[in-house]
Amino acid sequence: MSLVKTIHRHFIIYKPYGYLSQFSSNASKQQSKKFLGALHDFPEGIMAIGRLDEKSEGLLLLTTDGKMSDFINSQKVEKEYYAQVNGAITDEAIEQLSKGVEIGFDGKKYMTKPCAVFKLDNIPELPTRSKKIRDDRHGPTTWVSITLNEGKFRQVRKMTSAVGFSTLRLVRVRVGNIHLANMQVGEVIAVDGF
Repeated sequence: MSLVKTIHRHFIIYKPYGYLSQFSSNASKQQSKKFLGALHDFPEGIMAIGRLDEKSEGLLLLTTDGKMSDFINSQKVEKEYYAQVNGAITDEAIEQLSKGVEIGFDGKKYMTKPCAVFKLDNIPELPTRSKKIRDDRHGPTTWVSITLNEGKFRQVRKMTSAVGFSTLRLVRVRVGNIHLANMQVGEVIAVDGF
């Protein structure tokens, strides 16, 4: 009896704004939506590791290896986000975010775990988003870095809103030691492993 080792495929992608973190859908209400399958001819059995909601963008890992997906989705792997928030965020709000804030999840209250949060000194060099964001003529905005070890549904957006600064743009820039670096929107890179 010979054991055949399964060769898994792995990809990193810069998920564009306006795309769902899935490859297709048969649901009639989603027929007008954009899916990752339109960006590349992915192999059968591919899955997104974690998700980014339709209005979020940035680094998304894809794999055919369910065990790898489970590990990266575990609380052992950090995920870093850059969030552009509405207003000039205060030191108090940053401290609240870092200690944990109460958000709603699945109809219940949830206290987020402590995390690393800091204000970015400069606007990050990111590709222009396909849908324009209001500019500073309508009031200041601030960019912050938020690094989590958890990933509840729309967690970063709910967290910034909980401290009074709604998120205008959200970009995942790092998962573990994999960085978005200089990828372009919609770019797909096949990699040997994570």
